[in-house]
Amino acid sequence: MTRRLLIVEDDPGLQSQMRWCFSDDLEITVASDRDSALAALRRVEPDVVTLDLGLPPDPGGASEGFGLLEDILRLANMTKVIVVTGREDKENAVKAIGMGACDFYQKPLDAEILTFVVNRAFRLAELERENQDLSRQRNGTNIKGIVAASPQMLAICRTLEKVAPTDVTTLITGETGTGKELLARAIHDLSHRARKPFAAINCAAIPENLLESELFGFEKGSFTGATHTKKGKIESANGGTLFLDEIGDMPMALQAKLLRFLQERVVDRVGSVQPIPVDVRVVCATHRNVKTLIESGDFREDLYYRISEITLDVPPVRERDGDALVIAQSLLKALGKQMDRPNLNFTEDAIDAINNYSWPGNVREMINKIKRATIMADGKRVTAEDLELPSENPTKDHQLNLRQVRENAERQAIVQALRTCNFNIAQTSRLLGVTRPTLYNLTDKYRIETSAEPSKT
Repeated sequence: MTRRLLIVEDDPGLQSQMRWCFSDDLEITVASDRDSALAALRRVEPDVVTLDLGLPPDPGGASEGFGLLEDILRLANMTKVIVVTGREDKENAVKAIGMGACDFYQKPLDAEILTFVVNRAFRLAELERENQDLSRQRNGTNIKGIVAASPQMLAICRTLEKVAPTDVTTLITGETGTGKELLARAIHDLSHRARKPFAAINCAAIPENLLESELFGFEKGSFTGATHTKKGKIESANGGTLFLDEIGDMPMALQAKLLRFLQERVVDRVGSVQPIPVDVRVVCATHRNVKTLIESGDFREDLYYRISEITLDVPPVRERDGDALVIAQSLLKALGKQMDRPNLNFTEDAIDAINNYSWPGNVREMINKIKRATIMADGKRVTAEDLELPSENPTKDHQLNLRQVRENAERQAIVQALRTCNFNIAQTSRLLGVTRPTLYNLTDKYRIETSAEPSKT
Protein backbone atom coordinates (compact mmCIF):
# COMPACT_ATOMS: atom_id res chain seq x y z
CA MET A 1 0.00 0.00 0.00
CA THR A 2 1.48 3.38 -1.06
CA ARG A 3 2.32 5.67 1.85
CA ARG A 4 1.20 9.26 1.21
CA LEU A 5 2.85 12.32 2.76
CA LEU A 6 1.63 15.94 2.50
CA ILE A 7 4.25 18.63 3.21
CA VAL A 8 2.72 22.02 4.11
CA GLU A 9 5.53 24.59 3.87
CA ASP A 10 5.57 28.06 2.30
CA ASP A 11 9.37 28.29 1.82
CA PRO A 12 10.34 26.76 -1.60
CA GLY A 13 13.86 26.02 -0.37
CA LEU A 14 12.63 24.06 2.65
CA GLN A 15 10.09 22.25 0.44
CA SER A 16 12.94 20.92 -1.73
CA GLN A 17 15.05 19.96 1.29
CA MET A 18 12.17 18.08 2.91
CA ARG A 19 11.41 16.24 -0.31
CA TRP A 20 15.06 15.19 -0.49
CA CYS A 21 14.88 13.67 3.04
CA PHE A 22 12.48 10.90 2.06
CA SER A 23 12.85 7.75 0.00
CA ASP A 24 11.21 7.15 -3.37
CA ASP A 25 8.62 4.77 -1.90
CA LEU A 26 6.63 7.73 -0.52
CA GLU A 27 4.00 9.57 -2.55
CA ILE A 28 4.80 13.19 -1.64
CA THR A 29 2.52 16.19 -2.22
CA VAL A 30 3.52 19.77 -1.38
CA ALA A 31 1.25 22.70 -0.44
CA SER A 32 2.28 26.24 0.44
CA ASP A 33 -0.88 27.69 2.02
CA ARG A 34 -4.09 26.71 3.78
CA ASP A 35 -6.33 26.52 0.71
CA SER A 36 -3.95 24.40 -1.38
CA ALA A 37 -3.32 22.15 1.65
CA LEU A 38 -7.06 21.51 2.12
CA ALA A 39 -7.45 20.79 -1.59
CA ALA A 40 -4.57 18.29 -1.42
CA LEU A 41 -6.01 16.75 1.75
CA ARG A 42 -9.27 15.95 -0.06
CA ARG A 43 -7.60 14.87 -3.30
CA VAL A 44 -4.70 12.76 -1.96
CA GLU A 45 -6.00 11.68 1.49
CA PRO A 46 -2.48 11.57 2.99
CA ASP A 47 -1.57 9.26 5.87
CA VAL A 48 0.79 11.86 7.39
CA VAL A 49 1.02 15.66 7.15
CA THR A 50 4.01 17.82 8.14
CA LEU A 51 2.58 21.25 8.96
CA ASP A 52 4.58 24.47 9.29
CA LEU A 53 2.52 26.75 11.54
CA GLY A 54 3.84 29.94 9.90
CA LEU A 55 1.72 30.10 6.76
CA PRO A 56 0.57 33.10 4.68
CA PRO A 57 -1.08 35.48 5.28
CA ASP A 58 0.44 35.17 8.80
CA PRO A 59 3.95 33.78 8.08
CA GLY A 60 5.38 35.34 11.24
CA GLY A 61 2.66 33.94 13.52
CA ALA A 62 0.79 30.67 13.97
CA SER A 63 -2.90 31.56 13.54
CA GLU A 64 -3.17 30.22 9.98
CA GLY A 65 -1.30 27.03 10.90
CA PHE A 66 -3.51 26.36 13.90
CA GLY A 67 -6.60 26.98 11.77
CA LEU A 68 -5.36 24.47 9.20
CA LEU A 69 -4.60 21.96 11.97
CA GLU A 70 -8.22 22.22 13.16
CA ASP A 71 -9.44 21.70 9.57
CA ILE A 72 -7.30 18.59 9.09
CA LEU A 73 -8.36 17.02 12.39
CA ARG A 74 -12.02 17.66 11.53
CA LEU A 75 -11.93 16.50 7.91
CA ALA A 76 -9.46 13.60 8.19
CA ASN A 77 -9.28 12.42 11.78
CA MET A 78 -7.23 9.34 10.84
CA THR A 79 -4.45 11.48 9.30
CA LYS A 80 -1.40 11.98 11.52
CA VAL A 81 -0.18 15.59 11.74
CA ILE A 82 3.42 16.50 12.64
CA VAL A 83 3.71 20.20 13.48
CA VAL A 84 6.95 21.92 12.41
CA THR A 85 8.02 24.81 14.68
CA GLY A 86 11.01 27.03 15.33
CA ARG A 87 13.54 25.97 17.96
CA GLU A 88 12.35 28.65 20.41
CA ASP A 89 8.67 27.98 19.82
CA LYS A 90 7.95 25.18 22.29
CA GLU A 91 4.71 26.80 23.52
CA ASN A 92 3.05 26.42 20.11
CA ALA A 93 4.32 22.84 19.81
CA VAL A 94 2.70 21.92 23.13
CA LYS A 95 -0.53 23.68 22.12
CA ALA A 96 -0.60 21.76 18.82
CA ILE A 97 -0.18 18.42 20.61
CA GLY A 98 -3.02 19.40 22.92
CA MET A 99 -5.24 20.11 19.90
CA GLY A 100 -4.60 16.66 18.44
CA ALA A 101 -1.34 16.71 16.48
CA CYS A 102 0.49 13.39 16.90
CA ASP A 103 4.02 14.84 17.12
CA PHE A 104 6.17 17.93 16.51
CA TYR A 105 9.51 18.66 14.87
CA GLN A 106 11.72 21.68 15.60
CA LYS A 107 13.74 23.44 12.93
CA PRO A 108 16.48 23.61 11.65
CA LEU A 109 16.13 20.68 9.31
CA ASP A 110 17.88 17.42 10.19
CA ALA A 111 17.12 14.73 7.59
CA GLU A 112 17.74 11.77 9.89
CA ILE A 113 15.57 13.03 12.76
CA LEU A 114 12.78 14.24 10.46
CA THR A 115 12.71 10.86 8.67
CA PHE A 116 12.51 9.08 12.04
CA VAL A 117 9.59 11.26 13.23
CA VAL A 118 7.66 10.86 9.96
CA ASN A 119 8.21 7.06 9.83
CA ARG A 120 6.95 6.82 13.41
CA ALA A 121 3.77 8.67 12.38
CA PHE A 122 3.29 6.32 9.42
CA ARG A 123 3.64 3.34 11.76
CA LEU A 124 1.04 4.82 14.13
CA ALA A 125 -1.38 5.36 11.22
CA GLU A 126 -0.79 1.77 10.07
CA LEU A 127 -1.49 0.37 13.56
CA GLU A 128 -4.73 2.37 13.79
CA ARG A 129 -5.87 1.04 10.39
CA GLU A 130 -5.11 -2.53 11.48
CA ASN A 131 -7.10 -1.99 14.66
CA GLN A 132 -9.98 -0.55 12.65
CA ASP A 133 -9.89 -3.55 10.30
CA LEU A 134 -10.05 -5.93 13.27
CA SER A 135 -13.07 -4.04 14.58
CA ARG A 136 -14.77 -4.31 11.19
CA GLN A 137 -14.40 -8.07 11.29
CA ARG A 138 -17.30 -7.93 13.76
CA ASN A 139 -19.45 -6.85 10.77
CA GLY A 140 -19.45 -3.18 11.74
CA THR A 141 -21.41 -3.74 14.98
CA ASN A 142 -20.92 -5.36 18.36
CA ILE A 143 -24.18 -7.31 17.95
CA LYS A 144 -24.00 -10.99 17.15
CA GLY A 145 -25.58 -11.87 13.80
CA ILE A 146 -26.14 -8.26 12.70
CA VAL A 147 -24.12 -7.26 9.62
CA ALA A 148 -24.30 -3.51 9.01
CA ALA A 149 -22.25 -0.55 7.90
CA SER A 150 -24.99 1.97 7.10
CA PRO A 151 -25.63 4.93 9.42
CA GLN A 152 -29.30 3.86 9.63
CA MET A 153 -28.53 0.42 11.10
CA LEU A 154 -25.58 1.58 13.19
CA ALA A 155 -27.92 4.10 14.85
CA ILE A 156 -30.37 1.25 15.62
CA CYS A 157 -27.51 -0.80 17.10
CA ARG A 158 -26.33 2.09 19.28
CA THR A 159 -29.86 2.57 20.61
CA LEU A 160 -30.15 -1.17 21.27
CA GLU A 161 -26.89 -1.18 23.25
CA LYS A 162 -28.30 1.57 25.48
CA VAL A 163 -31.68 -0.14 25.90
CA ALA A 164 -30.45 -3.70 26.54
CA PRO A 165 -29.13 -3.24 30.12
CA THR A 166 -32.50 -1.86 31.23
CA ASP A 167 -35.75 -3.80 31.68
CA VAL A 168 -37.98 -1.56 29.56
CA THR A 169 -40.53 -3.28 27.33
CA THR A 170 -39.36 -2.90 23.74
CA LEU A 171 -41.26 -2.99 20.44
CA ILE A 172 -39.30 -3.80 17.27
CA THR A 173 -41.05 -2.87 14.01
CA GLY A 174 -40.00 -3.44 10.43
CA GLU A 175 -40.69 -5.42 7.28
CA THR A 176 -40.48 -9.21 7.20
CA GLY A 177 -36.91 -10.44 6.92
CA THR A 178 -35.18 -7.38 8.39
CA GLY A 179 -33.74 -9.24 11.40
CA LYS A 180 -36.19 -8.35 14.18
CA GLU A 181 -35.67 -11.64 16.06
CA LEU A 182 -31.88 -11.20 15.88
CA LEU A 183 -32.27 -7.78 17.51
CA ALA A 184 -34.55 -9.26 20.18
CA ARG A 185 -31.96 -11.92 20.97
CA ALA A 186 -29.27 -9.23 21.07
CA ILE A 187 -31.30 -7.29 23.66
CA HIS A 188 -31.39 -10.47 25.77
CA ASP A 189 -27.70 -11.31 25.25
CA LEU A 190 -26.55 -7.79 26.21
CA SER A 191 -28.73 -7.63 29.32
CA HIS A 192 -28.19 -8.86 32.88
CA ARG A 193 -30.66 -11.67 32.01
CA ALA A 194 -28.31 -13.22 29.42
CA ARG A 195 -27.76 -16.42 31.46
CA LYS A 196 -31.52 -16.91 31.91
CA PRO A 197 -34.02 -18.33 29.36
CA PHE A 198 -35.00 -16.62 26.11
CA ALA A 199 -38.52 -17.82 25.22
CA ALA A 200 -39.93 -16.91 21.78
CA ILE A 201 -43.47 -17.39 20.53
CA ASN A 202 -44.91 -16.45 17.13
CA CYS A 203 -48.39 -15.03 17.76
CA ALA A 204 -49.36 -15.47 14.08
CA ALA A 205 -48.29 -19.12 13.79
CA ILE A 206 -50.38 -20.62 16.59
CA PRO A 207 -54.19 -21.09 16.28
CA GLU A 208 -56.19 -18.67 18.42
CA ASN A 209 -57.69 -21.43 20.61
CA LEU A 210 -54.19 -22.70 21.51
CA LEU A 211 -52.33 -19.40 21.89
CA GLU A 212 -53.64 -18.65 25.38
CA SER A 213 -52.52 -22.00 26.80
CA GLU A 214 -49.15 -21.65 25.03
CA LEU A 215 -48.59 -18.27 26.62
CA PHE A 216 -50.06 -18.75 30.08
CA GLY A 217 -50.02 -22.55 30.54
CA PHE A 218 -52.86 -24.69 31.89
CA GLU A 219 -53.88 -26.84 34.85
CA LYS A 220 -54.54 -30.55 34.60
CA GLY A 221 -58.19 -31.21 33.68
CA SER A 222 -58.87 -27.59 32.66
CA PHE A 223 -60.06 -28.78 29.21
CA THR A 224 -60.40 -31.98 27.25
CA GLY A 225 -56.94 -33.42 26.65
CA ALA A 226 -55.28 -31.53 29.54
CA THR A 227 -53.87 -34.66 31.16
CA HIS A 228 -51.14 -32.81 33.04
CA THR A 229 -50.27 -29.32 34.26
CA LYS A 230 -48.10 -27.35 31.86
CA LYS A 231 -46.18 -24.08 32.23
CA GLY A 232 -46.72 -21.49 29.52
CA LYS A 233 -44.03 -19.57 27.64
CA ILE A 234 -44.24 -16.67 30.07
CA GLU A 235 -43.49 -18.87 33.08
CA SER A 236 -40.75 -20.74 31.22
CA ALA A 237 -39.01 -17.40 30.61
CA ASN A 238 -39.00 -16.50 34.33
CA GLY A 239 -35.84 -14.53 35.09
CA GLY A 240 -35.13 -14.09 31.38
CA THR A 241 -36.72 -12.58 28.27
CA LEU A 242 -40.07 -13.26 26.59
CA PHE A 243 -40.13 -12.49 22.85
CA LEU A 244 -43.60 -12.05 21.33
CA ASP A 245 -43.12 -12.13 17.56
CA GLU A 246 -45.85 -10.77 15.28
CA ILE A 247 -47.76 -9.33 18.20
CA GLY A 248 -49.81 -7.31 15.70
CA ASP A 249 -51.61 -10.58 14.85
CA MET A 250 -52.57 -11.38 18.45
CA PRO A 251 -56.35 -11.96 18.83
CA MET A 252 -58.23 -9.09 20.47
CA ALA A 253 -59.58 -11.28 23.30
CA LEU A 254 -56.08 -12.32 24.34
CA GLN A 255 -54.74 -8.77 24.26
CA ALA A 256 -56.69 -7.90 27.44
CA LYS A 257 -55.13 -10.82 29.33
CA LEU A 258 -51.66 -9.88 28.08
CA LEU A 259 -52.25 -6.30 29.23
CA ARG A 260 -53.02 -7.53 32.76
CA PHE A 261 -49.83 -9.58 32.80
CA LEU A 262 -47.77 -6.55 31.72
CA GLN A 263 -49.36 -4.42 34.43
CA GLU A 264 -49.29 -6.90 37.30
CA ARG A 265 -46.45 -9.28 36.25
CA VAL A 266 -48.55 -12.30 37.19
CA VAL A 267 -49.95 -15.08 34.99
CA ASP A 268 -53.22 -16.99 35.34
CA ARG A 269 -52.95 -20.50 33.96
CA VAL A 270 -56.02 -21.75 32.08
CA GLY A 271 -58.22 -23.46 34.69
CA SER A 272 -56.44 -21.90 37.71
CA VAL A 273 -57.58 -19.27 40.18
CA GLN A 274 -54.14 -18.78 41.74
CA PRO A 275 -52.04 -16.03 40.06
CA ILE A 276 -48.36 -16.89 39.64
CA PRO A 277 -45.82 -14.03 39.89
CA VAL A 278 -43.13 -13.93 37.18
CA ASP A 279 -40.08 -11.78 36.50
CA VAL A 280 -39.53 -11.42 32.74
CA ARG A 281 -38.39 -8.77 30.34
CA VAL A 282 -40.78 -8.46 27.37
CA VAL A 283 -39.68 -7.73 23.79
CA CYS A 284 -42.28 -7.62 20.99
CA ALA A 285 -42.02 -7.43 17.22
CA THR A 286 -44.35 -6.95 14.28
CA HIS A 287 -44.19 -6.23 10.56
CA ARG A 288 -47.57 -4.50 10.70
CA ASN A 289 -48.34 -0.82 11.34
CA VAL A 290 -49.71 -0.94 14.90
CA LYS A 291 -51.15 2.57 14.77
CA THR A 292 -53.20 1.59 11.72
CA LEU A 293 -54.40 -1.51 13.59
CA ILE A 294 -55.48 0.70 16.50
CA GLU A 295 -57.46 2.97 14.16
CA SER A 296 -59.22 -0.05 12.64
CA GLY A 297 -60.04 -1.47 16.09
CA ASP A 298 -57.83 -4.54 15.74
CA PHE A 299 -55.31 -3.61 18.43
CA ARG A 300 -55.78 -2.12 21.89
CA GLU A 301 -54.30 1.34 22.27
CA ASP A 302 -53.50 0.80 25.96
CA LEU A 303 -51.59 -2.38 25.11
CA TYR A 304 -49.62 -0.53 22.46
CA TYR A 305 -48.39 2.00 25.02
CA ARG A 306 -47.44 -0.85 27.37
CA ILE A 307 -45.32 -2.69 24.81
CA SER A 308 -43.67 0.36 23.21
CA GLU A 309 -41.83 2.02 26.08
CA ILE A 310 -38.95 1.93 23.56
CA THR A 311 -39.53 1.38 19.83
CA LEU A 312 -36.86 0.27 17.35
CA ASP A 313 -37.99 0.82 13.75
CA VAL A 314 -35.74 -1.38 11.60
CA PRO A 315 -35.31 -0.02 8.04
CA PRO A 316 -35.59 -2.38 5.06
CA VAL A 317 -32.40 -3.30 3.20
CA ARG A 318 -33.20 -0.91 0.32
CA GLU A 319 -33.07 2.04 2.76
CA ARG A 320 -29.73 1.06 4.34
CA ASP A 321 -26.98 2.90 2.47
CA GLY A 322 -24.46 0.33 1.25
CA ASP A 323 -25.66 -2.50 3.49
CA ALA A 324 -26.94 -4.76 0.68
CA LEU A 325 -23.44 -5.55 -0.59
CA VAL A 326 -21.95 -5.80 2.92
CA ILE A 327 -24.62 -8.33 3.95
CA ALA A 328 -24.33 -10.24 0.66
CA GLN A 329 -20.55 -10.59 1.01
CA SER A 330 -20.90 -11.80 4.60
CA LEU A 331 -23.55 -14.35 3.57
CA LEU A 332 -21.44 -15.57 0.62
CA LYS A 333 -18.50 -16.14 2.94
CA ALA A 334 -20.59 -17.99 5.55
CA LEU A 335 -22.61 -20.09 3.09
CA GLY A 336 -19.53 -20.85 1.00
CA LYS A 337 -17.81 -22.20 4.09
CA GLN A 338 -20.86 -24.33 4.97
CA MET A 339 -21.00 -25.81 1.45
CA ASP A 340 -17.26 -26.34 1.13
CA ARG A 341 -16.85 -23.52 -1.42
CA PRO A 342 -14.85 -21.02 0.66
CA ASN A 343 -13.21 -18.94 -2.12
CA LEU A 344 -16.26 -17.58 -3.94
CA ASN A 345 -16.40 -13.92 -4.97
CA PHE A 346 -18.96 -11.73 -6.73
CA THR A 347 -18.37 -10.57 -10.30
CA GLU A 348 -18.77 -6.89 -11.16
CA ASP A 349 -22.21 -7.47 -12.70
CA ALA A 350 -23.30 -9.31 -9.53
CA ILE A 351 -22.17 -6.39 -7.37
CA ASP A 352 -24.10 -3.94 -9.57
CA ALA A 353 -27.17 -6.18 -9.43
CA ILE A 354 -27.03 -6.50 -5.63
CA ASN A 355 -26.71 -2.72 -5.21
CA ASN A 356 -29.53 -1.92 -7.66
CA TYR A 357 -32.07 -4.56 -6.63
CA SER A 358 -34.81 -3.42 -4.21
CA TRP A 359 -34.76 -6.61 -2.05
CA PRO A 360 -38.51 -6.74 -1.22
CA GLY A 361 -37.88 -9.84 0.92
CA ASN A 362 -34.94 -8.18 2.69
CA VAL A 363 -32.26 -10.39 4.27
CA ARG A 364 -34.43 -13.50 4.13
CA GLU A 365 -34.68 -13.19 0.32
CA MET A 366 -30.95 -12.47 0.12
CA ILE A 367 -30.13 -15.69 2.01
CA ASN A 368 -32.17 -17.73 -0.47
CA LYS A 369 -30.60 -16.13 -3.54
CA ILE A 370 -27.03 -16.41 -2.28
CA LYS A 371 -27.55 -20.01 -1.15
CA ARG A 372 -28.73 -20.85 -4.67
CA ALA A 373 -25.81 -18.95 -6.21
CA THR A 374 -23.33 -20.79 -3.99
CA ILE A 375 -24.61 -24.06 -5.42
CA MET A 376 -24.96 -22.95 -9.05
CA ALA A 377 -21.80 -20.86 -9.55
CA ASP A 378 -19.22 -22.22 -12.00
CA GLY A 379 -15.69 -21.77 -10.76
CA LYS A 380 -15.04 -19.16 -8.06
CA ARG A 381 -17.09 -16.26 -9.44
CA VAL A 382 -20.75 -15.64 -8.62
CA THR A 383 -22.59 -13.79 -11.39
CA ALA A 384 -25.87 -11.88 -11.45
CA GLU A 385 -27.34 -14.81 -13.39
CA ASP A 386 -26.36 -17.18 -10.54
CA LEU A 387 -28.22 -14.85 -8.16
CA GLU A 388 -31.23 -14.67 -10.51
CA LEU A 389 -31.01 -10.88 -10.46
CA PRO A 390 -31.27 -8.50 -13.42
CA SER A 391 -27.72 -7.67 -14.50
CA GLU A 392 -28.36 -4.55 -16.55
CA ASN A 393 -28.42 -1.22 -14.77
CA PRO A 394 -30.69 1.12 -16.81
CA THR A 395 -28.77 4.19 -15.56
CA LYS A 396 -25.33 2.76 -16.27
CA ASP A 397 -24.83 4.57 -19.60
CA HIS A 398 -25.76 7.89 -18.02
CA GLN A 399 -23.36 7.31 -15.12
CA LEU A 400 -20.43 7.22 -17.52
CA ASN A 401 -20.81 11.00 -17.58
CA LEU A 402 -18.20 12.19 -15.05
CA ARG A 403 -20.13 15.34 -14.11
CA GLN A 404 -23.27 13.30 -13.37
CA VAL A 405 -21.31 10.79 -11.28
CA ARG A 406 -19.76 13.64 -9.28
CA GLU A 407 -23.12 15.35 -8.72
CA ASN A 408 -24.79 12.11 -7.64
CA ALA A 409 -21.99 11.43 -5.15
CA GLU A 410 -22.13 15.01 -3.86
CA ARG A 411 -25.89 14.86 -3.38
CA GLN A 412 -25.69 11.52 -1.57
CA ALA A 413 -22.95 12.81 0.75
CA ILE A 414 -25.01 15.91 1.65
CA VAL A 415 -28.16 13.87 2.37
CA GLN A 416 -26.22 11.41 4.54
CA ALA A 417 -24.47 14.21 6.45
CA LEU A 418 -27.81 15.95 7.11
CA ARG A 419 -29.27 12.72 8.52
CA THR A 420 -26.17 12.07 10.62
CA CYS A 421 -26.37 15.58 12.13
CA ASN A 422 -30.18 15.44 12.61
CA PHE A 423 -30.55 18.23 10.00
CA ASN A 424 -28.47 20.71 12.04
CA ILE A 425 -27.03 22.96 9.31
CA ALA A 426 -24.05 24.20 11.35
CA GLN A 427 -22.96 20.67 12.29
CA THR A 428 -23.55 19.41 8.74
CA SER A 429 -21.40 22.16 7.20
CA ARG A 430 -18.58 21.37 9.65
CA LEU A 431 -18.85 17.64 8.90
CA LEU A 432 -18.67 18.28 5.13
CA GLY A 433 -15.89 20.86 5.48
CA VAL A 434 -17.83 23.68 3.78
CA THR A 435 -19.33 26.99 4.89
CA ARG A 436 -23.01 27.30 5.66
CA PRO A 437 -23.69 29.55 2.62
CA THR A 438 -21.99 26.95 0.40
CA LEU A 439 -24.11 24.21 1.96
CA TYR A 440 -27.30 26.20 1.37
CA ASN A 441 -26.27 26.76 -2.27
CA LEU A 442 -25.72 23.01 -2.72
CA THR A 443 -29.02 22.03 -1.08
CA ASP A 444 -30.80 24.54 -3.35
CA LYS A 445 -28.93 23.21 -6.40
CA TYR A 446 -29.90 19.59 -5.69
CA ARG A 447 -33.31 20.43 -4.17
CA ILE A 448 -32.46 18.71 -0.91
CA GLU A 449 -34.85 19.15 2.01
CA THR A 450 -32.92 20.70 4.94
CA SER A 451 -35.40 19.82 7.69
CA ALA A 452 -36.44 16.49 9.16
CA GLU A 453 -40.01 17.08 7.99
CA PRO A 454 -40.55 15.74 4.43
CA SER A 455 -41.72 18.20 1.80
CA LYS A 456 -45.47 18.16 1.10
CA THR A 457 -45.08 19.18 -2.53
